[in-house]
Amino acid sequence: MALPSRVRGLRVPGRPSWHVTDAAVTLVVTLFVSVWTLVAMRYETEPAHLTLVGWALILVGCGALYHRRRWPVAVAVVTLLASAAYYPLSVFDGPLMITFALALYTTAAEGRLAAAVALAAVTLLAVGFGESRQSGGARQLDDVSVAMLAGWLISLIAVGRAQHTRGAYLREVEQRARAAEREQEARARQGATEERLRIARELHDVLGHSISLINVQSSAVLHKLGKGPEPAAGLAAAEEALTAVKAASKDALRELRSTLGVLRQADEVAPTSPAPGLDRLDELTGHARSTGLNVSTRVEGVRRALPPPLDLAAYRIVQESLTNVTRHARASSVRITLEYADDQLRVRVDDDGDGTPDARNTGSGIRGMTERARAFGGELTAHNTAAGFRVEARLPLEEHA
Repeated sequence: MALPSRVRGLRVPGRPSWHVTDAAVTLVVTLFVSVWTLVAMRYETEPAHLTLVGWALILVGCGALYHRRRWPVAVAVVTLLASAAYYPLSVFDGPLMITFALALYTTAAEGRLAAAVALAAVTLLAVGFGESRQSGGARQLDDVSVAMLAGWLISLIAVGRAQHTRGAYLREVEQRARAAEREQEARARQGATEERLRIARELHDVLGHSISLINVQSSAVLHKLGKGPEPAAGLAAAEEALTAVKAASKDALRELRSTLGVLRQADEVAPTSPAPGLDRLDELTGHARSTGLNVSTRVEGVRRALPPPLDLAAYRIVQESLTNVTRHARASSVRITLEYADDQLRVRVDDDGDGTPDARNTGSGIRGMTERARAFGGELTAHNTAAGFRVEARLPLEEHA
């Protein structure tokens, strides 16, 4: 996200361009004061030693301006003392007071408001004290001039304070813009990561289940053919296995095309077939039965339509559970229970296998099922039972009704 031009131009401490600016300001002020003094020297005269002292004070006061951002209070004090010493000694009355005015403004602009007010007050007190010491009532400044000086000093502080407030506002805007940019990038990275994980779970569940069925059917028929059966029996077994392999591979291809549809470009036509859900549970259990498993299904409560994302998650949990049973459990029967309540759906898959969860946890199956359940605010457990192994998921319904 691009920052606004006014924010991008905000001063950053240590940026070289500001040293160049301060040097340019110092040079301009020095030339202005010097030219004014040289012009005044054509009409006034003074002793040479006073002229040398005056030029030294001009160089000190003007040269200090280069450091006005780094040490604003110290530069303001130096320029004030230089001006206080210059005007009583020199008869030329050059505009050296400009250095103090610029230093006072910078002090307020850098956030040193108390110091700026104190310096302005000291200046007014010093002027008043000096006027009171004039002999014979020969004042250099009348009351109107003193009032104008006071207003001038107050205006410098007010403008400096306003500049400080503006700079603080722009710095806050810049920080917020950068924070928003970092947050946007973090959300984009998180979204990309979540999408990759989602696609990985889909591919794992789709391909894992179908390939497991194909593997089991192929192994079973090879085992039968290895015993040398009668040709008719061997042909029948091979035909049965190939039929199951064909069905499993067809389902795998269909779901794979549906899953990869999210990777299509925007101008391509995505698949329009609905995502699988619990309405296809009979088809899923039929595939599992073709491997020799005795699969039963029980529904408790009133079965109702579920939101598509939740329906897909429940289907994938059952599918992955059956895949794990086929691969690792050495089970003969599986019982699937769907329990519909007012606020949640419970999915249980029990098998009578050897009940050892280590083999089932070596892959990403149970972890993927757990992530699916947590994505909907639910939970999933996988543990041994007295009769074998159980996978149980709780999926809340209220938030997705």
